[in-house]
Amino acid sequence: MTGKSLPLVLGVLDLVPRLPGNTDEEALRQAVALAQSAEKWGYARYWTAEHHDMPGLACSSPEVLLAHVGAKTERIRLGSGAILLPHYSPLKVAEWFRLLAALYPGRVDLGLGRAPGGEAHTVMALSGNFLARIAELPQTVASLLELLQDVYKYEGHAVTARPQPQIEPMVWMLGTNKKSAEYAAKLGTGYVFGQFMSEHDGLDVLASYRADFAPSSLQSAPKTMLAVSIVCAAAESEAADWVRVLDETAGQTGRGSFRSLSGTPHGVYEQLKDLQHQYANNEFLIVCPIPDYAARLECYRLLAEAQREREGMQE
Repeated sequence: MTGKSLPLVLGVLDLVPRLPGNTDEEALRQAVALAQSAEKWGYARYWTAEHHDMPGLACSSPEVLLAHVGAKTERIRLGSGAILLPHYSPLKVAEWFRLLAALYPGRVDLGLGRAPGGEAHTVMALSGNFLARIAELPQTVASLLELLQDVYKYEGHAVTARPQPQIEPMVWMLGTNKKSAEYAAKLGTGYVFGQFMSEHDGLDVLASYRADFAPSSLQSAPKTMLAVSIVCAAAESEAADWVRVLDETAGQTGRGSFRSLSGTPHGVYEQLKDLQHQYANNEFLIVCPIPDYAARLECYRLLAEAQREREGMQE
């Protein structure tokens, strides 16, 4: 069931920004603080992104950061937003996330992406010919899913990704277009539409995913999330000031230019409810691009507080 009357499910998508004047160590401490706070405030997921050789972003290895965050939290789901699969062996990715799933049972999401995650020379240094690897991606994803189901063979010989957790990580494809949605539907995974970084509204993308979804042993029905950027503050004028700062500094911290919902917490909550109605989607991953650690944390807190107040009123 989806609809505007159902509660929102909120998660965090953390790009792990290293803000001007701060160290990478501080950026990583802030990532842990955000995950711990999000858990306390009722967020369902903490996902972290993968980027390479971007001075303004501090996470190149989501699997390492998630292992640390998992040890510092108790309940919140841990996920990659995303592991950039063209760079890696499917066996190694399966081993990373099965190990995480064994350490943190029932808490692990494996989000997969197709993007390069860095500039051309960085990408070549990481994994060679990226275009060739993109061409191989359908088989790479299929092999990864076989490994997670213990049915993978290499040259006719069974290969197992160990450890073998009792609860497998939940698999999601992330993207901004129909190609990624096509992969997710064909392979029977969840799908996250990156609304904040897409030039398209995505309604047709999600519709095609749902219409073409093929049930799999991983997942019996389509499941979607929207990744959205928000800028909220206690006062409308303060939120508007942050939006102006972001417009003036786009590209300086590796984040590019995002489409953001902005305003007071209750105003942003209503904008999310409108998106919920338009997209028939209840779950959102929230990116907050505010370039100040305290104000960014407050943004997440205020949104969670507004959700509790508004949905408490509806009960």
